[in-house]
Amino acid sequence: MSSSVETLEFQAETRQLLRLVIHSIYSNKDIFLRELISNASDALDKLRLESLTDSSLVEDSTDLHISLEVDKDARTLTVRDNGIGMSRDDLVDLIGTIAKSGTADLLEKLKESKDAATAENLIGQFGVGFYSAFMVADKVTLRTRRAGTDSGTQWESDGEGAYTIQAVDGLPVGTSVTLHLKAADSEDGLADYLSGSKLRQIVKQYSDFIRWPIRMATERTDAEGATTHDVDTLNSMKALWARPRTEVTEDEYHEFYQQISHDWTAPAETIHMRAEGTFEYEALLFIPSQAPFDLYSRETRRGVQLYVKRVFIMDDCEALMPHYLRFVKGVVDAHDLSLNVSREILQHDRQIRGVRRRLTKKVLGAIKDMQSKDAERYANVWSQFGRALKEGLIEDTDNTATLLELVSAASTQDAEKTTTLREYVERMKDGQDAIYYLTGETRAMVENSPHMEAFAAKGYEVLILTDPVDEVWVDQVPDFEGHRLQSIAKGQVDLDDSADGDQDADADKAQREQDFAALLPWLTTALSEQVKEVRLSSRLTTSAACIVGDAHDMTPTLEKMYRAMGQQLPTVKRILELNPAHPLITTLRTAHDANPADPALAEIAELIYGSALLAEGGDLPDPARFTRLLTDRLTRTL
Repeated sequence: MSSSVETLEFQAETRQLLRLVIHSIYSNKDIFLRELISNASDALDKLRLESLTDSSLVEDSTDLHISLEVDKDARTLTVRDNGIGMSRDDLVDLIGTIAKSGTADLLEKLKESKDAATAENLIGQFGVGFYSAFMVADKVTLRTRRAGTDSGTQWESDGEGAYTIQAVDGLPVGTSVTLHLKAADSEDGLADYLSGSKLRQIVKQYSDFIRWPIRMATERTDAEGATTHDVDTLNSMKALWARPRTEVTEDEYHEFYQQISHDWTAPAETIHMRAEGTFEYEALLFIPSQAPFDLYSRETRRGVQLYVKRVFIMDDCEALMPHYLRFVKGVVDAHDLSLNVSREILQHDRQIRGVRRRLTKKVLGAIKDMQSKDAERYANVWSQFGRALKEGLIEDTDNTATLLELVSAASTQDAEKTTTLREYVERMKDGQDAIYYLTGETRAMVENSPHMEAFAAKGYEVLILTDPVDEVWVDQVPDFEGHRLQSIAKGQVDLDDSADGDQDADADKAQREQDFAALLPWLTTALSEQVKEVRLSSRLTTSAACIVGDAHDMTPTLEKMYRAMGQQLPTVKRILELNPAHPLITTLRTAHDANPADPALAEIAELIYGSALLAEGGDLPDPARFTRLLTDRLTRTL
């Protein structure tokens, strides 16, 4: 039997707010089923919890489940559960929240808000996920009976001007939500929600790991034309992250990794963790063994999925993993997380920042363990993702020390193997206080650079850094365990290993400065448009000249990178260093001393500068002029 129907009108401002919820909050209409299934799952969880203290609440606890029922003739979809159910008061408090009075002030805030995210968070305080059903339905009928009570309640509304509430007898314990569906409309994003395949797809995407079975009746016709009716369970309920690690096999981990990553190779590392305390969550993360093709693309997406109580929230949760760890795949399932009403935008609160910090440390710790326990596996991970990890030295100051421990770079020590910074420090020469490095496009270009000559001659190891990101992070990191990182192409380099106060060495240096006292200022003036200074070098042994920067100057490669990104930068003039023992330089000095006004000397100065620029892989300011000067000079020598 049913009692009299009580019809209640929405307030005018509430009606506007409901219309906003239905038409503006959710970007994907399929979300409605996720919301209804999530509510049903919560009802089953509550029944199980309350039955622990009151066993009389559960009439039959052997088959708790959620069912989807399709009536194509009536064009209805019903989501039913045999969970805790609701009383009339529960309906008013939980489902009818949006119908409460006093919403005028909130609606005014929504109108004033120019930030869509802020508006959504304001709406979120109403808890109106249930109302997403009106995106796909003209009318919604909810019938429910709370466990432990005899009378049920029906709530019904078309989402426009009013809703009705009435008592109904004879209802089973639990809740059923019946949607009187709108016609399918692809232009409006309305799918055919009477289609069994569409419902299966939505459940698989959003609710596959719900702990309760989600069932749907299915009609099948065999090859002989016979029709059978079966009840299928649509979700797998296999949330590996919710099970103890000892109960999960490697094959299960690999199968799940393939499912979420579409990578058919085994992951390099599996991280299964559970956080308990004031904020509980489980995480199952994977470090791949090979980089995806789009790892360095602007459109690349991060691989961590977010669930809340096993309900899928988003596929690409940027808030949970720093950008430099974008290659990590996996799942984070929070037990209680602050989401706005649509669950589509995560609020960046203290909980999320805490999860991000812990996950980051877990991933870096796993790679560090690999480095110490399985060098071959670590070497593969670094070869695939090292360039991305080095981005962390720019972005993540909290983990700089750990990331520096992980850095593995080529060096002049070994033509095949890379070295860590710690290994480099252990091999440093007595009295050496800096970690020397040189950046460049390729190893061959770096090894053949004039800047390397004195270091090679004196046996100093130099790191060879050829990734574009190397140009940036080496300037961001001041030192490694007290040893500064020094570019051999910047600043003054003094590799004189003679004893301090060696009178002969000091005398030789003073003599060289006296011999070139006239040439250096003249060259600085002659090349003033290209360089800011010409000086004698201590880093050259075979080359005539090289170009270096001041200690804090931007490198030419980094300058090119910024200009390519549209950055307007002032021109950075560098320093030309001359090898005082090279025959070309000594001959130039003699010719200048004999006839400083000879116009040919200026052309030779240009050729020396251009040759030094080419030797480091730079671009000539005027290639045609350089070629002409070189051709003329060669012609005169024949």
